Amino acid sequence: MKKYFLYGILIVLVLCICRYAESDTRGRKRPAVWIVDFNGPVSPGMATYVIRGIEKAANSGAEAVIIRLDTPGGLGSSMRRIVKTILNAPIPVVVYVAPEGAGAASAGVMITVAAHIAAMAPGTNIGAAHPVTAGGKDLNRTMSKKVVNDMVSYARGIAEKKGRNGAWVEKAIRESVSITAGQALKKHVIDLIAQDMDTLLEKIDGKKVRLITGTVTLRTKGAVRIHYGPDLRYRILKVISDPNISYILMMIGLAGMYFELAHPGAIFPGVVGGICLILAFYSFQTLPVNYAGVLLILLGIIFLVAEIMITSYGVLAIGGLTSIILGSLMLFDSIRVSVQVIIPVVVLTGGFFMTVAWLAYRAHRKRPMGGLEGLVGEQVEVKKWQGHKGMVFVHGEYWKAVSEDTLASGQTAEVIGGKGLVLRIRKHENEKEDG
Repeated sequence: MKKYFLYGILIVLVLCICRYAESDTRGRKRPAVWIVDFNGPVSPGMATYVIRGIEKAANSGAEAVIIRLDTPGGLGSSMRRIVKTILNAPIPVVVYVAPEGAGAASAGVMITVAAHIAAMAPGTNIGAAHPVTAGGKDLNRTMSKKVVNDMVSYARGIAEKKGRNGAWVEKAIRESVSITAGQALKKHVIDLIAQDMDTLLEKIDGKKVRLITGTVTLRTKGAVRIHYGPDLRYRILKVISDPNISYILMMIGLAGMYFELAHPGAIFPGVVGGICLILAFYSFQTLPVNYAGVLLILLGIIFLVAEIMITSYGVLAIGGLTSIILGSLMLFDSIRVSVQVIIPVVVLTGGFFMTVAWLAYRAHRKRPMGGLEGLVGEQVEVKKWQGHKGMVFVHGEYWKAVSEDTLASGQTAEVIGGKGLVLRIRKHENEKEDG
């Protein structure tokens, strides 16, 4: 009995030890680090993707989020959204320019210097941040001075707040200079160089980072890595957030809705037009849309439709095309739809409406082919006649007819009008001469 009692105590002790070990393991849960791959231009779609990655990492209680960066630059507005999110992130954000051969150019410079920890892989570069237009062309002198000064003050303020070389950042913007990872470390543009992700996690382990909520110490050695990839929504947004694609979608949508309204029941144009318009407006929320441009394009379409219905001798058509061209050029602020896209779209749209207007005018002037109006001037054969009324045969049909002339069966007459289902006829000229 005593032996069984000792066995029972031993089992209880083992269970308690296992339970304690389990609770201790849970209490010392391995930290998680989210990795967001930033590979491509800085665009509205990319900004949304990166911001969502940071937000989800923070909500999951991650130790840090690492943005693996390789970008040629992009839109300043999208860059500012990303920088603002990094500066106000509740968890440390590490920007890691990698892999070898990658670069952080233009807007990528500001994203890198805004990070809580900035790192680069060997064989990478950073710099060339002078502002240009969306098409890659230099700004005009006056505008360039304004934009450069604004960008310098913005970037330098961020760099100095993070304890980085603000003077070099200014030089990168004003003179488009670019440096290697080793030079960036010597000039205090970045904090460290890491060969790979394992090395990066080891080097940043134990570093103290100042957040808006206070100072935290990173625990990243041996951390669980969670890769955050782009979802279907981002892939779609990345494609349609291109201003050229958005513009084409809007024009296709407007054309499709016009077809559906002009020919109710066609269905297909309405379905395609509706989908394209919704996608266009969805992309507009990520682009700097100038709604004066949208209104000008809509006004231009209205003018072209009115040209079909009203004979303006081309005035409405010219006004419509001018309005569409101006609206296309003004559609987005700070970026422009490519002229190579605008010209074909305007030519096709204008050509279509002008062709329809010409066909409508031609049909209006053309003699009617059906009904009473279509029978005026036609020759009829008198089948039965009594007094001033009878039955005539024309176009394979029998019609009631009246006439002031005296007619007889077998004679030929000419239609001069009608009312309801009764034709007014008169004796044919040849019949008169014979008479």
